[in-house]
This record gives sequence, C-alpha cells and structure tokens, in this order.
Amino acid sequence: MAQRLRTIRLRGDVDIPVLGLGVYMLPSGEATESVVLHALGTGWRHVDTARIYANEEDVGKAIRASGVDRKEVFVTTKLWNSDHGYDRTLRACDKSLETLGLDYVDLYLVHWPEKRRKDTWRAMQKILADGKARAIGVSNFMLPHLEELFDAGGAIPAVNQIELHPFCQQREVVAFCQKHGIVIEAYSPLTRGERIGDERIAAIAKECGRTAAQVLIRWGLEHGFVSLPKSARPSRIDENAKVFDFRLSREQMEVLDSLEEGLHTSWDPSNVP
Repeated sequence: MAQRLRTIRLRGDVDIPVLGLGVYMLPSGEATESVVLHALGTGWRHVDTARIYANEEDVGKAIRASGVDRKEVFVTTKLWNSDHGYDRTLRACDKSLETLGLDYVDLYLVHWPEKRRKDTWRAMQKILADGKARAIGVSNFMLPHLEELFDAGGAIPAVNQIELHPFCQQREVVAFCQKHGIVIEAYSPLTRGERIGDERIAAIAKECGRTAAQVLIRWGLEHGFVSLPKSARPSRIDENAKVFDFRLSREQMEVLDSLEEGLHTSWDPSNVP
C-alpha cells in the first residue's frame, strides 16, 4: 500500500513532486521569501501559490535567490474568481508570470468553479498550448463541475486540488478523478490544526515514532495524493518533509480512513452551481 514515490506523472508527461510547500496566508514580503528559501535549501522542490495569496512575487524571488535550477522547482499558481472568462484568464496568467518573474509555471489551476468556468477552461487550454504552463488543472471542483468540463470536451484537467485529510475524504470526487487519470492534490492535509491533536492520530504517531503531522501527510501519500502542507516555521517545514522513510500499516490506515466526518476547515464548494 505504501506510496514511496517522490513524484507522480501528470497527463502530458510532467512529473510533479508528491510533497509541496503551501504558502496560503503567508504574508507578502521577506517572510514568505525566507520560508520558501528555507524549504528549497532543505530539499523541497514544489511550491504552491496563487494570485489571491498576494505572495507570487516573493515565491519568484526565493526561487531566483536559492541557486536551485529553475527546471528543478515545480511551481504552481492559480487563477482567481475575478479573472474568469476567456480574455481575462489569458491576461491573468500573463500577470502571474510577470509577478513571479518566470517564463512559465509548471501547473496553472482554476482556483474555484466560478460560473464563467467554461470560457475559462478554453483559455486554460490555450495557455497550455502556448507553453505558459506545462500542465493545467482545477481546484475545488466537485463531481458536477468535473462532469461539466468532460461534457464540454477539450483537455481533461491534469490535477484537481481539494481539501483532503482523514476527516474530509471526499471519496466520490477522488474516485472520479482516479478513474479518469486526474491527479489529486490535498490541501490542508494537517486540518489547519483543528484535528491534529486527535487521540487516535496521536496513538498511531506514537506507534510509528512520528509526529501527528507526519502521520497525516503520510496518510495522503499512501493514498496516492500530492500533499501540500503549509507552515511558516523552519522546524515544522523540516518535520513535514520526513515522510518518505516509514509506512503506515494496513490497520493504521483503516483507523485513519474511519475518521471521515465531512470536516471542511476552509470552504465547501459542493453547493456551488
């Protein structure tokens, strides 16, 4: 059952690291740049930002300052709601590239299933064809949103980024994506701290000689998800990376899988028309 791979192949023969640094709610400026610099300096090779986070510029600065070859760093950013629509999407991508200081991103995502998403998805396919993104995908798309894209024809998303942890497993969406070769990215894998003290997770962490955060991240990796933990603390960033040298037993996975309670720690897109 263990998923020890450090990358997963996306549609289009693009390899994505299975562990990525989330920078949501990290403040713009030197704080974010410092966090990303630390992560890159200690071996992280995947950074997930978004236009709405207002820290794309700092991510780009950190990549350039790190000395790590650009081709070795997988960069994701996202299109925000106010930029939906064909022409607006094209302009928004150009703006994000300018802010990042990059010629391309490795993954460009539609952040939210806003009502103009059909026109937006046509523009996303042009962005892919023009080489401004190596892969394109969606975020917070539930089953009806994905089925709508499929019905419209065109490219299938390479990725769907959704909230995923043992307390929010979204199994129907996950099953659909896996059936159609859409890689799942798990944001808020640490439950934004809301369930990290759960005694059942603590018990498994003790059995493994690991932390609760490492157990939660490992749970996602065992299921084949890309995990995007976020932290501003260097010690936690280092801790979150130490998840490739142990595995969870079948019994431990069964306990974690039994924790489903539909807990959304940020927003729930299931009712978006």
